[in-house]
Amino acid sequence: MTIERARSVLRNESRAIADMAKRLDKKFLKAIEIICQSKGRVIVTGMGKPGFIAQKISATLSSTGTPSLYLHPAEALHGDVGRVMKDDCVLCLSNSGETEEVVKLLPVIKRIGSKLISITGNVTSTLAKNSDCILDASIKKEACPLGLAPTTSTTAMLALGDALAVSLLDRKGFKRADFAFFHPGGSLGRKLLLKVDDIMRKGSSNPLVKEDAKLKDVLLKITRARAGSACVIGKGGRLTGIFTDGDLRRHIESGPGLLQRKVKDVMTKNPRTIRRGKLAAEAFQILRSKKIDEVPVVDEKNRPVGLVDVQDLLKAGLV
Repeated sequence: MTIERARSVLRNESRAIADMAKRLDKKFLKAIEIICQSKGRVIVTGMGKPGFIAQKISATLSSTGTPSLYLHPAEALHGDVGRVMKDDCVLCLSNSGETEEVVKLLPVIKRIGSKLISITGNVTSTLAKNSDCILDASIKKEACPLGLAPTTSTTAMLALGDALAVSLLDRKGFKRADFAFFHPGGSLGRKLLLKVDDIMRKGSSNPLVKEDAKLKDVLLKITRARAGSACVIGKGGRLTGIFTDGDLRRHIESGPGLLQRKVKDVMTKNPRTIRRGKLAAEAFQILRSKKIDEVPVVDEKNRPVGLVDVQDLLKAGLV
């Protein structure tokens, strides 16, 4: 019985979301426009269980590039409505649309001049009639067998809030790096905010050789550094090329005198580089797009100060 009841709840709530998806129309697009045109924040409010959903929606909006603030409607009636400004828009959640605290808040919002978007299960309610845009979150029945506890209705509100947040994310061109900026304490943030300076090989682990160095000596230096390449420098210590395992394979058939040749004759000239201070994620894009295993890190004078190898990105969790 317990398992069947659980399945019944999940089926009920999934059907409600599917029905709501079919009902989406131009009113949803209008809500997106109101939020995008707003110069302030999205103030999300709701009482009781919808209030908890409102807090989650506000948090999701804030973390995906739409500044938002949760406002408790009862507290708002006792002074906190002073947080709402004309340039803000208000997103109000109420299944009945007749919640006392919410209804009492409506004339204050109108007096402030904020745009009002409602998520409600009753599109003829007082809340709906006083809204600039109505999002229909009506359901056929709650998953609660008594038909009393907010279950399917709050799930519908939550799903509609997520739809708003993700649609706004798309509209604003919000990227992974932007997400990381708002989540610096999370694993994604730590990974995406890593700079090449944090993971690059430097010092003895980053072999540097002069253009006239013999290939034999270059290979010995690469081996001692346990690296896969060496950066080749010219006048002023500026990068002129890189010698990699691939360069060795390409010239292996050139004859027994290969090891005595100068590295400048067999190196890859003017290799792709990345400036120090850049994000490690950018180094990853270079390696992937160019199908190479190493990229030199250079300073403002094009002097090699480090090397990022694909193995370093693996260790950092970026690949």
